[in-house]
Amino acid sequence: MENGREDEIEDMSLSPPSVGSMQITGSNGFGHNMEFMSQSHHPNKYSEINIQVEDSNFNQDPPLPIYLKFEDVEYKVRNNQAVSKNPVKTVISKVAKQHNTEEDKYKKILKGITGSIGPGEILALMGPSGSGKTTLLRVVGGRLLDNVKGKITYNDVKFNPAVKRRIGFVTQEDLLFPQLTVEETLIFSAFLRLPTNMSKQQKYARVETTIKELGLERCRHTKTGGGYLKGISGGERKRTSIGYEILVDPSLLLLDEPTSGLDSTSANKLLLTLQGLAKGGRTIITTIHQPSSRIFHMFDKLLLISEGYPVYYGKARDSMQYFSSLKFTPEIPMNPAEFLLDLATGQVNNINIPQDILEDQEASDSSKAVIKYLQLKYKDRLEPKEKEENHGATNTPEHLQLAIQVKKDWTLSWFAQFIILYKRTFRARCKDYFDKLRLVQAVGIALLLGLLWWKSSTNTEAQVRDQVGLMFYICIFWTSTCMFGAVYVFPFEKVYLVKERKADMYRLSVYYASSTLCDMVAHVFYPTIFMLILYFMAGFKSTVACFFLTLFTVLLIAITSQGAGELFGAAVMSIQRAGMVASLILMLFLLTGGYYVQHVPKMMQWLKYFSFVYYGFRLLLKVQYSGEDLYECESKGGCKTLQSSPSFDTVNLKGGLTEVWVLFAMALCFRLLAYFCLRRRIDLYK
Repeated sequence: MENGREDEIEDMSLSPPSVGSMQITGSNGFGHNMEFMSQSHHPNKYSEINIQVEDSNFNQDPPLPIYLKFEDVEYKVRNNQAVSKNPVKTVISKVAKQHNTEEDKYKKILKGITGSIGPGEILALMGPSGSGKTTLLRVVGGRLLDNVKGKITYNDVKFNPAVKRRIGFVTQEDLLFPQLTVEETLIFSAFLRLPTNMSKQQKYARVETTIKELGLERCRHTKTGGGYLKGISGGERKRTSIGYEILVDPSLLLLDEPTSGLDSTSANKLLLTLQGLAKGGRTIITTIHQPSSRIFHMFDKLLLISEGYPVYYGKARDSMQYFSSLKFTPEIPMNPAEFLLDLATGQVNNINIPQDILEDQEASDSSKAVIKYLQLKYKDRLEPKEKEENHGATNTPEHLQLAIQVKKDWTLSWFAQFIILYKRTFRARCKDYFDKLRLVQAVGIALLLGLLWWKSSTNTEAQVRDQVGLMFYICIFWTSTCMFGAVYVFPFEKVYLVKERKADMYRLSVYYASSTLCDMVAHVFYPTIFMLILYFMAGFKSTVACFFLTLFTVLLIAITSQGAGELFGAAVMSIQRAGMVASLILMLFLLTGGYYVQHVPKMMQWLKYFSFVYYGFRLLLKVQYSGEDLYECESKGGCKTLQSSPSFDTVNLKGGLTEVWVLFAMALCFRLLAYFCLRRRIDLYK
């Protein structure tokens, strides 16, 4: 390894295995280039992690068995009627609300669902869109706790924070950082989530085992991609999302529509992977919309839901026999899943049904009659049997009941989380930080301004006014650039942050600190390049002290603007609205900055004290000019001091540098407010 590369995982107390090694290194020490180097494949930048598991004393224990039981589960949501702009409708709705019962105020999503599942089994939740599959999955996974009725136990223990740590939840959307490779995604997840009592070598081994278990060897060094960035395929993304969860060895794995958007072959491979995970001792529940016949027969148990009611629960292979006993048979060869979904929606075309169902029903109500009939038959035949089995089943062994109540200790210290998250954040954003277009923008505008103000001076009033105008433009440019560079960060990353916070991966303060410090790299790098070019071309004071004070002022303006952008983004948490709010406030700050309008009316003067542009512009003038400097020496009236110039009417050039402390205080306050706004908004999604 090169001696100059010190910024490694080892610096994070995460040293690599003895045989293979992993470095997160970068040319300027921020870790934006990930390299995986092994002794056997040294020339290859992205060679595989070479781990000798037998030398690491690492034996992965099987996951803790979880026996899940749920009985008479109900869930309801409050009816939030949209406020109408029509005053007549508003009055009518108010009158109607007065007569509403308590039940009318809520809408039931789940209506008494019972079932159970144990280790080594896969339970499929099937039903049409809107039937409540995902809602049941979230209730079982502890993602929905309010307005839930019924009994849900895990090894005969109710849901608690310790149980939460045993559950892996794979959402329908594959929320992965696009710029990270598959291997990087899993490695960062491992070091953030795995227990502190595991050695670094064991964590690498866990990642390697997961990659091989999910068949991700071929794409391990490919970016996950997403949006406009090309990356791995849909099936590989889904398997990476599953790997992200099973890294922590969950006992209960929940998946929401894992085959959505996949072709039949990829979906079949994915279910084979899930079967292998189940055989390892995990309990797996997955929602699925319309699986192929091959996939359907891979499920151990099936729960068919229609309009929030269960219409079948039992072994998947026995479902056709059950409905045949009710005299529901397909007239043509059909996929079992397609047949069941038709029954759940009441669409009985090409299906033989009992004639007594429609005796007292009109033709238009046939679908409702079918659904009602199936619900009643379930209540009569299947539900009592399932409840009897749940009550008659022996209690879970005491050692499993105790084990599931022991909270997994995987929380790192604040500083350890910060180091890992800082490196991941920088790796995910480094392409944006060091984008060629941003560099061309900074250099190009600096050159353009340097040519327009080439070797400017302060010999005349007009020349002073021109140079002061350049100062204000510098404030405008870096205020807008840094503010809009920060305002979209939290709205864009909200989905990732919500997902990882629900999994208790790290403290929110760690995320905010790492995000802010990472972004400061760009907000310091580009203004520095900008000023190095412009300062000497524009003919500013050529003293070392004046140059560094001017650069310090520009950087302080940039960092304060970044904090303001973070505050607006965290407060709004919407990509569209954040940009609009930032534009309006930036315009207000610029107008009160002290250049366009120096003598602001008294009733509006209070606005300028909230404008960091105002303080930044005044600080630049104080740093660059001295009130005793002379100008207009060739005029008839003789030399004058700069302080007497109309350009400095409202600025006392000898007034000290109090603006420095004001800008520091603003930068700190903006960030504190941004953190509290972020916490408030993210907690709404937990």
